[in-house]
Amino acid sequence: MRKVDPKVEEAVETLNMKDGPSRRKLLSGTGLVSATAAASALLAACSSGPSTASAAKDTVGNFPKTPKWQYWFVNHVYSNPFFVPTQYGFQDAAALLGIPTPKWGGSAATSSVPEMVSFLNTAIAAKAAGIATTVISATGFTAPVKKAMDTGIPVVSYNADGTVNSKGVPDIGTNRSSPGDIVIFIATPGTGNIQPRYDGAAAVLQPLGYTVHEQATGAATSGESAAENGYILAHKSIKGAFAVDAGSTQFLGPVLAKNGLAGKIPAGGFDLTPGTLTAIKSGQLDFTIDQNPYLQGFLPTLYLYLYSLSGGLLSPPNTDTGLTFVTKDTVSAYQVSSRFEGSTTQEKLIPRSGPINNPPATTST
Repeated sequence: MRKVDPKVEEAVETLNMKDGPSRRKLLSGTGLVSATAAASALLAACSSGPSTASAAKDTVGNFPKTPKWQYWFVNHVYSNPFFVPTQYGFQDAAALLGIPTPKWGGSAATSSVPEMVSFLNTAIAAKAAGIATTVISATGFTAPVKKAMDTGIPVVSYNADGTVNSKGVPDIGTNRSSPGDIVIFIATPGTGNIQPRYDGAAAVLQPLGYTVHEQATGAATSGESAAENGYILAHKSIKGAFAVDAGSTQFLGPVLAKNGLAGKIPAGGFDLTPGTLTAIKSGQLDFTIDQNPYLQGFLPTLYLYLYSLSGGLLSPPNTDTGLTFVTKDTVSAYQVSSRFEGSTTQEKLIPRSGPINNPPATTST
């Protein structure tokens, strides 16, 4: 018996070749005198039976072959740059699972519940395999979600779940100063995705003696800078300025700098748009909060896939994808070009080294 190249034995096991003539011939070493010959024999053995490569295309990992489930994402500002990494997240999840890229739509920039419901109903009519939606109204999505569930379509929420609570007490991470006026900018007051942030901050600040003002900036980013500048011009004695959404936050730093307040009062907000990161780096803002929009695309797709795969036995878990504070000390890592933050389409490994000095995101799973 001729000696079998070790790579042959390794490949036979890796390919999980079942006992049969091809496997026995390879392991006996018949006709194999070199690694090159072994590789050729392996290819021939694979092609003589069901194609391993073909089988790999039909399954993912150890999962069985599945239908090409088409999922839908319904969003309240789907053209907003905050949700670019969300789209990359569901694209990557779909590619990993071998299913079609989820459909994306809803309200382009105005947080219009009717527009979102219309797109949601389109998904229902198209017999979507599952729907992921932001629920920015406590009641506006009750009927269409029930309609979807009644027809057997699973629905999960992401980013906002429709809960508006005026008694929340989150830590907004601000530096305390003497009581006075605080302004909190908000794109669309009353919506379930960002109103709870204002309510929670106000619940902390008001008992400490601050007067908290809620100032709308509008859902369209093109008008938010002017809205903030107009307010700051008329209220330069404020003790702090904050924002609860991506658009309002990205303009806040430059507006404060324009009015001579940058670095002089506590300031911060939410999300990781390039303008916000630059403002933190330059000291115009103290912090921003990373809520991981990439995971908001990746995880709902994964959860809907597992729900479909298990016949409904694996219910989507309640998952909190964030609360990570980004400050001047940690912002540099976020400014590296990354698909995970939406700054590039390129798939690449991002190496890291050194101590982990940023607190981990919270999660309820």
